[in-house]
Amino acid sequence: MSDSDAEAGVPLIEAEFDSLATSKKRKREAESGATPESKKAAKKAKRKQKKKLKVKEIDEDDLDQELGVNRAFEKMDSQLLADYVNARTRLYGKELSSVELEDRFVPTRTLRDTTSYTEPRTLESLAAFLKQQCKHIQATPKESRGAPHTLVISASGQRAADVFKSLRTGLPKQGIRNPNVAKLFAKHMKITEQVENLKQYKVDFGVGTPDRLSALLDQNALSTTNLKRVVVDVSYIDQKKRGILDMKELHEPLIRLLLRKEFVGDGDKGDSLFMFY
Repeated sequence: MSDSDAEAGVPLIEAEFDSLATSKKRKREAESGATPESKKAAKKAKRKQKKKLKVKEIDEDDLDQELGVNRAFEKMDSQLLADYVNARTRLYGKELSSVELEDRFVPTRTLRDTTSYTEPRTLESLAAFLKQQCKHIQATPKESRGAPHTLVISASGQRAADVFKSLRTGLPKQGIRNPNVAKLFAKHMKITEQVENLKQYKVDFGVGTPDRLSALLDQNALSTTNLKRVVVDVSYIDQKKRGILDMKELHEPLIRLLLRKEFVGDGDKGDSLFMFY
């Protein structure tokens, strides 16, 4: 290389064009013009978006197969419960728009905080749970027909049948005399038979599945006139450690039922109505 070449500053190796570095530089230049407030807002929005996309997981240690319950729900207050339920809704509704998803979210105000009950939420403890959480449970007025003060929602007909038996035997032990408990599920019962029974008899407690309860509401056979509480049998898990919120085919009809206008309406209708057991 000649001295003239050296003086001209001709490089021995040409510099490669770094597109990544250039894009980063442009990003820095764009950010340099942003105010501290806008940067902070952007970071907050990004964190919020990540939080939305993340599905809350249950600790494996909370799944007690011996008792057949998910003990995580014992520790969830209203806000944590709403976050968890709505995260599952978001998981199962990936094809929905953000507006459509929000219409399927259970409002926090509708969920009663039941964390004061610290015992395992087993089938045998359901009556005691109701007694502790509700204090004074009064019988439905004699003139009422098909209008229970308490509904219990279970995942399947078999589970609902077990809940029915548990309430029939457990409630009297808690001082609730002669409770009228109705079978509102499909196992061994036709819907026409249930419609007739609801029109003729008073009901204190109704035990059913999401689809059958929705059908009875659609036919105006089941009334919410006296309804004080809706208990969701959420802690129960099957042999595969799955509960009513862990399967799309169970979760979606449950959410549709809970968000019906008979339960959750405008204003404060439905406040603290739902109790997740």
